[in-house]
Amino acid sequence: MSFKNKLQSFFEEKKELSVNEITTEFNISKQYVHRVLNQLVENNKIERIGLPPKTIYKLVSRIGNNHNESIELSTKANISFSATIIKSDKLTFLESNFLLITELGEMLTGIKAFDNWCQKRKLPLEKTIDEFILTKDKYNQYIDKNGLISGLDKLKSTKGYDKIFMDELLYLDFYAIERFGKTRLGTILHYAKQGQNKMLMTILINEIKEKINIILSVYKIDAIAYVPPTIKRETQLMKVLANGLKINLPSIEIQKIGGIIPVPQKSLNKIEERINNAENTFVVKGNVSYNTILLIDDAVGSGSTLNQIAGKIKNKQLAKNVIGLAIVGSYKGFDVITDV
Repeated sequence: MSFKNKLQSFFEEKKELSVNEITTEFNISKQYVHRVLNQLVENNKIERIGLPPKTIYKLVSRIGNNHNESIELSTKANISFSATIIKSDKLTFLESNFLLITELGEMLTGIKAFDNWCQKRKLPLEKTIDEFILTKDKYNQYIDKNGLISGLDKLKSTKGYDKIFMDELLYLDFYAIERFGKTRLGTILHYAKQGQNKMLMTILINEIKEKINIILSVYKIDAIAYVPPTIKRETQLMKVLANGLKINLPSIEIQKIGGIIPVPQKSLNKIEERINNAENTFVVKGNVSYNTILLIDDAVGSGSTLNQIAGKIKNKQLAKNVIGLAIVGSYKGFDVITDV
């Protein structure tokens, strides 16, 4: 019996194994074990869970016999049979608009992600896809010809502001939509920031770079500023974004100050508290004046952080115009985005 067959039998007995367990059992080099494991993964006999050095390999469960070619395809892709008969235009739409991070940390996109989402909620796949497309169309009406969303009217209609300092507030996407939850970009941002995941941060940069270049051109941006984080993390999203976007423009330094206990905006439920927090915990530095500054934050709920910083920039006469940019923003008026 070949080692490959022996290993398959071992998986059928133990269900899940690490590389160390396999090498100990068979007294074979890790290099050879990895080669055979990769073959088994490609043949959909086992699945890989986790990242090195904590990777586990697990036996793929089988239900019934795959006599039908479409059923065999769906099993290999871990999707339902109905997902194999969806029209190509809908598959393309899902690939561009739907992304899911599973409870095991696996990133799924397109039909595989949507099918997973529907199965967990016991929803009919094709009917729910049609409903998702209609819902997205409702939100897409707010996207302009450059692929951008203006949140300025939302900000102006939010009660509590004495003055709006930003000349424009742009979103690259909404953070979440009704019923279906976080958008593709909202999902990437959430897990990139909360998990301090550099891989997802790189994906995020690739997703937003083109639109930011459009903003730089359309609004004739001549300086850039990033909103600093409140909470200390080993990997700071905004710093990674700044390094990854590599915008070749002068930058304005913004510092976050505060008391002994840092108070993030998302912990404040009243607009007055958020405005007061932003007004008194951010300091803008610099003495060079620009025409138009692009001020970037990751997510906007109330808009208070961007607006108050914009006011400080203008009060110091560092810019005539301030364009606020959120990677994602809320759809409603004053909203609390609590998990970014």
